[in-house]
Amino acid sequence: MRAQLRFLSDDLLAGRAPGTAGAGVAAAFIATQLELAGLEPAAPDGSFFQPVGLVGITADPSLVIGVRRLTTSLRPLEDFVAWPEQPTPSLTVDGEMVFVGYGIQAREWQWDDYKGTSLTGKILLMLANDPGLSDTSRFHGSALTKYGHWSYKLAQAAREGAAGVVLIHSDEGVGMPWSAVRNTWSGELVRADLPVMETLRFGAWMTEQAAREILAGTGRDFDLMVRRAQQREFRPIELDAHVVLHIRSEVRRFESRNVIARIPGSDSQGDEGVLLTAHYDHLGVRRAVEGDSVFNGALDNASGVAALLQLAGAFARADASPQRSMFFLAATGGEGGYLGADAFVSEPSVPLENIAAAVNLDRMNLWGPTRDVVALGADQSSLGAYFERAAAAGALEAVGDPLPEAGRFWRSDHLAFARAGVPSISLASGVRYLGQEGDWGLERERTYARELYHQPGDEFSSDFDYEGAMQQLRLLLRMTWELANTTDFPGWHAGSEFRPAGEQLRLRRLRAPR
Repeated sequence: MRAQLRFLSDDLLAGRAPGTAGAGVAAAFIATQLELAGLEPAAPDGSFFQPVGLVGITADPSLVIGVRRLTTSLRPLEDFVAWPEQPTPSLTVDGEMVFVGYGIQAREWQWDDYKGTSLTGKILLMLANDPGLSDTSRFHGSALTKYGHWSYKLAQAAREGAAGVVLIHSDEGVGMPWSAVRNTWSGELVRADLPVMETLRFGAWMTEQAAREILAGTGRDFDLMVRRAQQREFRPIELDAHVVLHIRSEVRRFESRNVIARIPGSDSQGDEGVLLTAHYDHLGVRRAVEGDSVFNGALDNASGVAALLQLAGAFARADASPQRSMFFLAATGGEGGYLGADAFVSEPSVPLENIAAAVNLDRMNLWGPTRDVVALGADQSSLGAYFERAAAAGALEAVGDPLPEAGRFWRSDHLAFARAGVPSISLASGVRYLGQEGDWGLERERTYARELYHQPGDEFSSDFDYEGAMQQLRLLLRMTWELANTTDFPGWHAGSEFRPAGEQLRLRRLRAPR
């Protein structure tokens, strides 16, 4: 694992951004390792590679806000980042800004920030996260819901007819510093090369300080506006601020590749499968930070891919074949919003209704052995019981997400499968490290998010401790072996938003000829 991780995160691969030579080398290396381990190619065309059509957008934005007779030009990267929602080389948007609180319409929580207000053509300023962050009696408390994720907010704004969205960044609300947001949303952004049907023309992030200054210019107090947004009675507020945004973009279309392999099942259940996934891409080469412009992505997610390869080799070396087929997906476009995983869902190697579970590996524990372990989403389906049994067999305690406010469940490739109805979890590290006291583990997680996440400093280190990753791999081997040798199909719990899609898959499975 150390050798594979070292290679995938080397400067030679230049950060593995989709559509670059480095990503091509990474895909070829992964396929070679899987073939050497004895796995079969499992892409729909019979090879190891599934093509994924993508479009890259490198935006150069300018943003001017006029309040009364004063205009303010915001500084790109320092005050804001912005991108076009459609791949166009030039975009100009000019309109009035409206503050819409959290930008959420959630009937099950009796919450509607829009209140039927006409917002066609408006530019919406909104807070990150959801109301549970400040009031634990609402939504799921500090645990981020789908309504707090940026993708929901942009989609809802499009449904309201808005021209654009400006999200207000705060470390607490986003779970990462401005530097990580800036690095993620500047440089080349990668999207699926599909028609865009929504009205939204652009998205943007803005620092809290910039938002404070804009609101102060309109005669409004930022903290008071935030308090108003935390009330169910909140209604959109016209800010008397005029926005002119111009974005020049370099646009390129290209083909990237998923890498897919399998170990065939041994009996009549061979047409069913258990899926293990890890995205192999990262951010590539971007604006230098302290002289380093290569975003190597060692933990995120060369570590997950190296772990995926180890699991594939372990299954291939087993004395007996699993009853269900085992599928291994190294996905492209994970940093762009699980684009490769979406491509697999659209054209799967095995019918989705025949996939018993999807298990995602994103950022392995390279800080040492722990007493506990986490599976994001384990509380959503009966797949959690499999995880708990495998953890107990390794003398580990399966616990809930220790950082629910970070919304990690909503930020990796398993989400594509969950939304399609396949019971899914994503592995995460525990925080109770052997030989460490107090909140050492939690502080390591926070330090990573603050200093290394989507930064050039996420590099291979000779100090990595692989014992924690070995604990995780042994757990996953036990869990997926059990899943591969049962006739059971895990199901979503009542109340999970993924249950309706899961029920559709169950019905398709029952109706299929045998």
